[in-house]
Amino acid sequence: MWDRVEGEWKQFSGKVKEQWGKLTDDDLTVIAGKRDQLAGKIQERYGYAKDKAEAEIHDFEKRMDEPRSFKS
Repeated sequence: MWDRVEGEWKQFSGKVKEQWGKLTDDDLTVIAGKRDQLAGKIQERYGYAKDKAEAEIHDFEKRMDEPRSFKS
């Protein structure tokens, strides 16, 4: 899943910003789709321990992988 995020970072960065609003546009540029960079910035901006940041990223990944249901 994360390979897709790295490859399509411009599209995913908006979803990342929605999830973690304290991340700045500069943070997103530095992260550049790298999972470890995202974890570090979440820890820095939110004061989370590494395991909490990783758990949030894991939950985010699961949501991004869920098939979308469309209503007509």
